[in-house]
Amino acid sequence: MEKLLTGINTYNAQIVLSIIVFFSLIEVISGQLKKTTKNFSDWILEAGGFVVLTMLIKPLIILAVFAIGNTICPTYNNSLNHINFWILLPIYLLIDDLLQYWYHRSGHEYDFLWKLHRPHHQAEEMGFFISYRNAGLYYLLMPNIWWMALFTFLGGGIAVAVGLVLKQLVIIGSHSTVKWDQPLYKIKILHPFITVIERIIVTPAFHYAHHGKSKIDGISDPNGNYGNMFSIWDQLFNTATFTRKFPSNIGLENDPKEHWTETYFYPFVKAKDTNSELSKNYIKGFTKTNEPISVELKKGENYLWCKCGRSKNQPFCDGSHHGTKHKPILFEAKKDGTVKLCNCKITKSSPFCDNSHKNLIKEN
Repeated sequence: MEKLLTGINTYNAQIVLSIIVFFSLIEVISGQLKKTTKNFSDWILEAGGFVVLTMLIKPLIILAVFAIGNTICPTYNNSLNHINFWILLPIYLLIDDLLQYWYHRSGHEYDFLWKLHRPHHQAEEMGFFISYRNAGLYYLLMPNIWWMALFTFLGGGIAVAVGLVLKQLVIIGSHSTVKWDQPLYKIKILHPFITVIERIIVTPAFHYAHHGKSKIDGISDPNGNYGNMFSIWDQLFNTATFTRKFPSNIGLENDPKEHWTETYFYPFVKAKDTNSELSKNYIKGFTKTNEPISVELKKGENYLWCKCGRSKNQPFCDGSHHGTKHKPILFEAKKDGTVKLCNCKITKSSPFCDNSHKNLIKEN
């Protein structure tokens, strides 16, 4: 078994490296790497993250699962050997991707996990290595890596190896500056084909929207499009946005740009900048009030109303909702003039005030 597992891991590593080399060569040929503004910290987080994940974290998790499995339930080792590969492969991939969907989504909805996932969204340009840009602890806690190790222990090693190669092809492709789907949107006769494709797997346009800085551009959806390999989960759980467009602004709003050691080793290393949510005493407090705010709106312009109540730019969103289950509300002004926008955040006519705050005043 050890010989087989070693062979599978070696083969898988070679294929994954080949995929990275393939996309990197295309980016070099297209001149994308010459245009890059990435600094040393970016490359450490991305390329370094890939090396640590591949050479240290995944092998350690596999060894841990095999050690625990052989101690607690050794009879289950290779218990799936008799099942056909074409049955094991979809089982592995679907469970793997469903786990990753919910883990990724949780990384946006829960404060601690958001801080571990946050480095991924600090990247201000896309690239094939971005998929490896997260805090180290984020990967140690990642359920689908443990699922990979467990499925291998149970005897699905070959399905895991093939599945990982297929996954990496989609994941690296969706992060790369090589927007392979873009030409397909421009050719009308190919629209039915790309429609089927984007409803099954994650395309660059679908994932680029997730990396957009703000929903205000009408393209980005940083609090949606969580799919890793398949877009079916986002459609099933109502978090999918299909625009077939690419946002021009990638990254985080109000990013203090911490040192790479502070982002990769969080929470063991805390940020020195007190404005960073990774700092020791940082508190993401509420800024909502029990009174509406009057603002001037311009007809036809988009606005992003704060729903979480934490924005420092009330009543508008400034990105403070990351790490919560709240999402800002995008709306277009229908006419010029002054309007009252809700700032108690309990209006039933969001984003406009409906006097719900008066009930709060009475209660107090």
